[in-house]
Amino acid sequence: MEKMLAVKIWRGEESGEYVTYHIPSRENQTVLDVVTEIQRQVDPTLAYRFSCRVGVCGSCAMTVNGKPRWTCRSHVKNVVKNNTIVLEPLRNMPRIKDLVVDMTEFFDKWKKAGGEFIGTRTRHDRPALVDPASKARKQADAAIECINCAVCYAACDVVEWDKDYVGPAALNRAWSLVNDERHADPKGVLEKSMADGGCNSCHTQGSCMKHCPVGLSPTGSIAGLKKRSLFEFLGGK
Repeated sequence: MEKMLAVKIWRGEESGEYVTYHIPSRENQTVLDVVTEIQRQVDPTLAYRFSCRVGVCGSCAMTVNGKPRWTCRSHVKNVVKNNTIVLEPLRNMPRIKDLVVDMTEFFDKWKKAGGEFIGTRTRHDRPALVDPASKARKQADAAIECINCAVCYAACDVVEWDKDYVGPAALNRAWSLVNDERHADPKGVLEKSMADGGCNSCHTQGSCMKHCPVGLSPTGSIAGLKKRSLFEFLGGK
């Protein structure tokens, strides 16, 4: 007899219910494979997001058995419990439908923390020469790989109860720009990151670092911003 996998999926918006589907359990299938099979073979009304399928875009992020993660990189055998998988949309963002969330507030906070790059040169100037071995470049590189999948945002307990908090991804971005010598306004970014809802709202629980699919440390970036702000304050005296 073919072994079946039970997949319990949230259906609806803010209000809704869990619906359980049963599909064949296969070797090496990912959670995204499971969702795609359900949508294509069982229920075409199921809403979810995905794009690259190979861990590059981050759009397939969902809550899998209570933890936020990229479903394309999550093999069923590593997350299944009692032959069951429970799928929900990411936490801390409004639910649009089923497994899809509205990420508007996430990106608005990214901008609020000064996340937009402002160059000091135009296309008519020679490119900036950046020493890859410099301390500033290494610090920027440590944060620059974020692709805004919002897994860290969904994992953050502070975001859950403090909607003014800009979140770990936004502050991680701020840290990369503060250290980017090509950026025109690093002090402005630092000021925004330390404003209300910024670094001082972080409780350093480390959930963002624990769940980041690419191994970044927003916790470290936030600590760096706090330290840099203190140095700026003392230097100003």
